[in-house]
Amino acid sequence: MYSKLNKKTHLIGLSVFVKLSGKRGMMRNPLILDILQPLLNKPYFTSKEARALGITIAALHHYIKKGTIKRIRRGVYQSSICENQTFQWRDLIEAVLSVSGGAVCLISALAIYELTEEMPRQHWIAVNNSTSIKRNREIKFTRLRNMNLGVTKIVLEGVSVPIFDRERTIIDSFRLLSRETAIKALKMGVSQKGTKKIDLLKLQEYAEKLRVDITDFLMMVTT
Repeated sequence: MYSKLNKKTHLIGLSVFVKLSGKRGMMRNPLILDILQPLLNKPYFTSKEARALGITIAALHHYIKKGTIKRIRRGVYQSSICENQTFQWRDLIEAVLSVSGGAVCLISALAIYELTEEMPRQHWIAVNNSTSIKRNREIKFTRLRNMNLGVTKIVLEGVSVPIFDRERTIIDSFRLLSRETAIKALKMGVSQKGTKKIDLLKLQEYAEKLRVDITDFLMMVTT
């Protein structure tokens, strides 16, 4: 039975072995697939997650050629087991993970938080003003100021996804979407229960920082 130290040493040695031995070494190490298994059970995983387990890019490329995994986009991979499974947020997860520094926003975020009845026709992804992007018909890019304000991460179908919190999403809705959509989101946010209910103090703080006056709308939905 391995001690913790021996196990760590083994994993480091395995990583080095893969780098030095190429395909032949990888094929002689079924332990690599065992180590990868937690990632193979997810809808998607990243090269960063693989590296954290001691798995090299060379090993990933080997299993791509074998058909065990497929490359979705740069740095984003998927197990062949999951390829034909249905995931509600599958395309959105793929889209946001493909955008460096991107975060789910506006209509897509409202849908995830159940603050709208509208089904997004595109994936709404916020990016910084300085971010270089490639046009994509499936993604609605929105350049937002103060990208750090209210950004968080939630787990969708086993994948950690960057997204703006409920309160920031509602304030951005008043700024960038129709008033009808924004008011409906505010009403639904106030009526939700438990941890889903919006924080009114945080909402007002964001409104002040982003210079959005929602005083009348707050009074309308809370009185």
